[in-house]
Amino acid sequence: MRTAKGCLSAVALSAVLAAPGQAEIDDAPPSRAPLSVIDWLGSNTAPSEPQPVAVPRPGPPQARRPRPDDQPPVVKSALAPQITVTPLGKGQPREIGLVPGKVTGLPASLWRGSEIDDLLRLIERLPDLSLPAAQSLLYTVLLAEARAPQGKAADGDALARARVRKLAQLGALDPALSLIEQAGVATSPEHFDLWMQISLLNGTEDRACATLKKSPHLTRDYGTRIFCAARDGEWENAALTFGSAQALGLMNETTLALFDRFLHPDLFEGAAPLPVPRDMDPMSFRLFETIGEPLPTRNLPRAYAVADLRDLAGWKSQLEAAERLTRAGALPDNHLLGLYTARDPAASGGIWDRVAALQRFETALASGDPEQIAKALDRAWEAMREAELEIAFATLFAEKLQQVALTGRARGLAFAIGLLSPAYEATATQTDPLPDYAGHDGAFLRAVALGEAPARRPGDDLAAAIHDAFTTPEPRTDLLAGARSEQLGASILRVLALLDDGARGDAPALGSALATLRALGLEDTARRAALQVLLLRPET
Repeated sequence: MRTAKGCLSAVALSAVLAAPGQAEIDDAPPSRAPLSVIDWLGSNTAPSEPQPVAVPRPGPPQARRPRPDDQPPVVKSALAPQITVTPLGKGQPREIGLVPGKVTGLPASLWRGSEIDDLLRLIERLPDLSLPAAQSLLYTVLLAEARAPQGKAADGDALARARVRKLAQLGALDPALSLIEQAGVATSPEHFDLWMQISLLNGTEDRACATLKKSPHLTRDYGTRIFCAARDGEWENAALTFGSAQALGLMNETTLALFDRFLHPDLFEGAAPLPVPRDMDPMSFRLFETIGEPLPTRNLPRAYAVADLRDLAGWKSQLEAAERLTRAGALPDNHLLGLYTARDPAASGGIWDRVAALQRFETALASGDPEQIAKALDRAWEAMREAELEIAFATLFAEKLQQVALTGRARGLAFAIGLLSPAYEATATQTDPLPDYAGHDGAFLRAVALGEAPARRPGDDLAAAIHDAFTTPEPRTDLLAGARSEQLGASILRVLALLDDGARGDAPALGSALATLRALGLEDTARRAALQVLLLRPET
């Protein structure tokens, strides 16, 4: 089954877990669409935003200090006072995260009861999630304010770095940078080196180099030392460090060749381009760009696509990078829309056809003519399906589409688009009579959107699994038990892997994952995931 990737949606979790099999459903009004975590981070009007702390003004003069002979005795007996001893490193771990619990609904004890090795393994091995609803929940967990498991301070540091690495792998470099900076870039050489790698991809390496100049002990990486020394104009120092690394064999031949051209560009004028290394790293990527041999990012890991969002890249490269990052939920949908509408298509075919289709749809939507809108909608939707950007399209245009009096296929399509948007509940309650879409009964889709038990069990395996999850749910008792033992973060990561198996065609896994999400109180994720499984499959 092909599924699409797209925007993020905020997740609500009950503060107190229900008994197994019972779901705690968020009672937020359906008309208010939740902000995504990525959108929330960039919003100046975020809901439940922490209020400024009031600083007390200087008060009136205090009463005079009593003279020594007026003061009460400081001890009441000659017995030795009781002293509480707390071993260093055993205190309460500090909270690390960018989104407060009042927004995520997740408790600060998210990781508290888990073993650090289990968490690191779960985060590292989590697959590339195919459902946007699952992506949204993953971002929320990674960015939530939470304390590390009780134990060594190094455990908390390792967990913070694992969260940052996963964010970077997804392409969410700005949140990754903010999180590693909050964790403390000077905490250890591992923290600094991770900060430097992300900064190189994000184009903010000057800040990292300035920090390194003040604290040279923060890295043992010779490449970083050479690069930062050269960026700071200390060419002799950079050349000396390069010579030492070369003589002692501290860097591989490919990296040495890159730094040689970086430090001595005059010696290589007219030379053939260097071969691209098989295993790319952020420093090599930036060096290729610096020596005038920038590399295309389409075949590199997703994090490298962020470099193509800069104005230095051509419009097509920016569009391709934005599509790739939007599919992973790492880029706000409005950024993609801004690039799609920035100028007229430069050619035809491929991405240019998508740009043209979206621009024609926007023009038709502005006209208010149902016939023009219906015609343009069909083409734009097919273009978005081709790029697996249905969720982004739905988030951008569902609300306006619900206000147009469409008929026939266009009405059913608008209904499906509304169900794929954050306003899925409002779409389900306001649409009447219910249209069918892609072979799915409208009443079944409405029941799922509202979290109700569908009346009829479909014959399709995945649809039947969704029916069972909302009528006779069988959540994973081990994951519920883990959540009640302050292992909620680990339970969520495991259910995300289970949900991904279900989205790819494993019906029993799908039913189990949806039932577990509902029992954990993650109702929004469960409903949106079910709707996405139903509506993002190829039409029959």
